Amino acid sequence: MNFYLMKTKVLLVDDDVELAGMLQVYLEREGFEVKVVHDGESGITEALHGHHDIAVLDVMMPGKTGIDVLVQIRAHGAMPVLMLTARGDDADRIVGLELGADDYVPKPCTPRELTARIRAILRRSGIAETTSSASPIIVGALSIWPEQRRAEWAGHPLELTSTEFNLLETLARNAGQVVSKSELSEQALGRPLARFDRSIDVHISSIRRKLEPLPDGRTRILAVFNKGYQFIKE
Repeated sequence: MNFYLMKTKVLLVDDDVELAGMLQVYLEREGFEVKVVHDGESGITEALHGHHDIAVLDVMMPGKTGIDVLVQIRAHGAMPVLMLTARGDDADRIVGLELGADDYVPKPCTPRELTARIRAILRRSGIAETTSSASPIIVGALSIWPEQRRAEWAGHPLELTSTEFNLLETLARNAGQVVSKSELSEQALGRPLARFDRSIDVHISSIRRKLEPLPDGRTRILAVFNKGYQFIKE
């Protein structure tokens, strides 16, 4: 069993007691430490005052929803967040991504699938893996330190989710070149691009809002029709 998994702490917020219990047993067998709460209010308290490496939030809960918990998490930090959404509910999925969720899993999901998604997010966030290069990536006003999971724009810190960081890093490493959405999905989301999946587009839209536009008003990240995205060099 890998050592880092024994140290990884998962916050699971789901009002389905039976499902949450099943997922907790499976995750703990896989070496994770799991804290389960069954309502959004308790989820917010745990997320803000506990010590967790990743939060798994069910969107549909009475009272405070998973979206409410996500908003509070993002208002206070960049802890990775995985959303559990109703299968086929594109609205909840897109809203979650726009508010800073790193990824989503449609319910019902298998414990094995959920575990794989959690591990993929942790790898991307740098909790499970680090990059080998300590040298920053510099493209104009953008500076990225992959090993430290840190990015700055004109000397000011960029507040990025783990998925946004990976997308921006991938685009910066290939500045001036078009990177396909398939490649971005593999490197930033840790999974193949699915048909009709808008996750990449939503994350890119969020990154754009955090970067200053080009002097002529154009966005720094250009969408190239039927090809992908390109980080524009000045």
